[in-house]
Amino acid sequence: MAHIKKRGDSYLIRVGYGYNMEGKQISKHMTWRPPAGMSKAKADREAKRQAALFEEQVKTGMMVDGSIKFADFAQRWFRDYAEEQLRPRTVARYQDLMVRINPAIGHMSMKSIGPVQLMEFYHTLTEVHKNGKFCCRIDMKKYLKKKRMTKEELAQKSGVSLTTLSSVYKRKNIDPAMAQRISEALGKPVEYFFDPAYDDKPLAPKTILHYHRLISSIMSTAVKWQVIVANPCDRVAAPKAKQEEAECLDAEQARHLLELLDGVPIQYRTAISMLLFTGMRRGELLGLEWKDVDFTKNIISIRRSSLYLPSRGTFEDETKNSSSRRVIRVPASAMELLKTYRHWQLEQQMGAVDIWQNTGKIFTAADGTPMHPDVLSGWFHDFIRTTDLPPIHLHSLRHTNATLAIANGIAVTTVAGQLGHASPTTTMKIYAHAIQSAQAAAADMMDELLKMPTSKPKRGRPRKAI
Repeated sequence: MAHIKKRGDSYLIRVGYGYNMEGKQISKHMTWRPPAGMSKAKADREAKRQAALFEEQVKTGMMVDGSIKFADFAQRWFRDYAEEQLRPRTVARYQDLMVRINPAIGHMSMKSIGPVQLMEFYHTLTEVHKNGKFCCRIDMKKYLKKKRMTKEELAQKSGVSLTTLSSVYKRKNIDPAMAQRISEALGKPVEYFFDPAYDDKPLAPKTILHYHRLISSIMSTAVKWQVIVANPCDRVAAPKAKQEEAECLDAEQARHLLELLDGVPIQYRTAISMLLFTGMRRGELLGLEWKDVDFTKNIISIRRSSLYLPSRGTFEDETKNSSSRRVIRVPASAMELLKTYRHWQLEQQMGAVDIWQNTGKIFTAADGTPMHPDVLSGWFHDFIRTTDLPPIHLHSLRHTNATLAIANGIAVTTVAGQLGHASPTTTMKIYAHAIQSAQAAAADMMDELLKMPTSKPKRGRPRKAI
């Protein structure tokens, strides 16, 4: 409801429309002055009418202007745009970036943010500072033992995964929400168990570019919604991110990896082999169901992804983009391994009939529920550390698949389709080095193939000049 206050010869009208991130009420106000000669009674009635009109404008969103604070507008942007238009993982990643953005410019009005303020913020990102995460300050394993509580009991009580609790044990950084849940489950404030974590080094230019793009997206929407006239990010040179060469294995290392996998549990051997042979993303692999596999034609249909967010747990989502929804052909050797794994899973299902949940997923936990993505990544990280292979991560298998395909003469358009890239241009940017190496090899091959014989001078006496 609008509040009207008489101030001299004018009326101050104030309307509340929700609360900001600190729980304080957000309000809009306007001043209305009655025209000269209007009686007090008539002015009071008109003030009430003006207040009703102003309240309607505020409630319908017509009164959002450049004076709104960046943090408040960003909150509205997330609610009315991001959560409606963007994928959950993207929204979660953007919300993580806001942890640093809001303290820097969140208190400023939209119209007061210019190139200077943005450049100062980008400069602060190049310095070592708090990264928005928390690190356990005590020996949690010893603390739980003293309290006679197991890690599994704490996981169930707090709703935090065992993977996250393992990170707590190792004093690795975790999300603030997870630290809050653990502390509440143990009946202590967050600061009793955790300290703010600091970066060991400044943010990489590529990461700073993510901040710039998020702010620019918010500002661009503000222009469309007529909150501000122009996007200040357009007048700031975007941080330059160096195109890094994708980490991958060469052909010999890839063969060695398959040899090393021969003695590991079959579910991990199958998952890692499938990633290497197909170039699928982790989420696409874990989203696979048995109905997506055609053993007769040796093809797999990629229709969905299995992802994880602390706020939602493991959940199913669409593929990254429309081109990621695709059908790929799989080498016969990989399909044979998948058949063997299928028989093994059926045996496990028979032995756990009381707890098995028939989700249809190919890669599952012991009870048939979808495998947590971090379980596969964590296992691979620990496995690689025990080998003589370079310290690659799970996504490196995708890069390995693409690089080996390009090196062996497979067309970039074909590789792009196999990987599910929206455009071959994306493939060319990521694998520019591999393409250049393939082109050099092709040039050498053509040189060898079409090499002209060395010409020899003719014998005989030279002709006399006339």
